[in-house]
Amino acid sequence: MDDKQYLKLAVDQAKKSVKEGGFPAGAIVVKESQIVSEGVSLGFKLNDPTSHAETASMREACKKLKTTDLVGATLYASLQPCLMCFSVANWSGISRIVFGCRKTEGMVKKGYYEGFTDTTSVNQENNRKIELIFLSDFEQEMLDLVKSWEKKQK
Repeated sequence: MDDKQYLKLAVDQAKKSVKEGGFPAGAIVVKESQIVSEGVSLGFKLNDPTSHAETASMREACKKLKTTDLVGATLYASLQPCLMCFSVANWSGISRIVFGCRKTEGMVKKGYYEGFTDTTSVNQENNRKIELIFLSDFEQEMLDLVKSWEKKQK
């Protein structure tokens, strides 16, 4: 499978997250061409502000692999990871992050992100650099999913 195919699976996780009552974000961790874990964003449902799809998938990957070292793994995220998720990826050793939808001004204003923090700039300041890849193939699909989820919240 290639990056686009794995990213599609992260988008599928975002849809699953909505079905489970969560925020429309999904993620998977892949290492050595194997899907190690999947994650959905159930923080609101679980009363856990750290339970974003990305952190959930990295947490599960570490448990399955019995390590805190995910060097060589790729995090596929339906949405651009927030600063917390990016930091967890850094601390866990994730080598690459491939994401399918950039954060928008509207998302920031609605509180879906901590702010306009540019993780690319943060990445440049860190000791260890993560390869950050934006694939636009699913961006409109994710924007539509977020809008659909928002309508259901009203």
